[in-house]
Amino acid sequence: MTEQLYLADQEMRTFTATVTGVEATEDGDGGRILLDQTAFYATGGGQPHDHGTLTIDGVAHEVTNVRKEGADIWHSIDGPLPAVGTELTGEVDWDRRHRLMRTHSAMHVLGGVIWNEYRVLSTGNNMEPLKGRIDYEFDPLPEGFAEKIEAAVNAEIAADRPIEVTFLPRETAVEDEDLIRTKVNMIPEAVKEIRVVDIVGLDKQADGGTHVGSTGQIGTFRVVKTESKGKGNKRIRWELT
Repeated sequence: MTEQLYLADQEMRTFTATVTGVEATEDGDGGRILLDQTAFYATGGGQPHDHGTLTIDGVAHEVTNVRKEGADIWHSIDGPLPAVGTELTGEVDWDRRHRLMRTHSAMHVLGGVIWNEYRVLSTGNNMEPLKGRIDYEFDPLPEGFAEKIEAAVNAEIAADRPIEVTFLPRETAVEDEDLIRTKVNMIPEAVKEIRVVDIVGLDKQADGGTHVGSTGQIGTFRVVKTESKGKGNKRIRWELT
């Protein structure tokens, strides 16, 4: 099992870890490493994995992929692989991580605004640094939706609401229907403690992603376009500056 350091400390940029597993590629040039702990976010929940380096015996290796398999988090690198038991240092590409933190927090502000105004569920989302898309159960979109939502999201950003992270026992969290508002509850049954991200006064959800400390750090929000993805499913594309 890999301890996910970013769940409790989203500002962590460097960390030390011990190699607990190694898998080489077929040609023997690189592969992936399992660590006992990591500050690298693994792809999931619509948020892409972190970039950065793992320094092994004084040599920095670019991290090309980070994937979660059950309770294990694997880090792909090029070049020679270390032996199990090797201690190494990791460093997250902070500029990219911070852009993703802003993006993920914007996604939650958008979700909070839409939930509070329309009470519709999200059916899927995806993000890249400073832009994203999210699908909702609208049929059709209300008149003037894009302009109204853009103004409302920017008003919440300007309010500079605190964004707080807490942890709740699973049995407590699942009793609160507002904490899990996606179409399908995808939190594995094995997860016994639920991480809750609270944009104070606006939105409170179970979430494992990384976020900024307040909405004022997000930037300016703009709706790029809206699309129909079928009956009862409308897509919103947006970006930050």
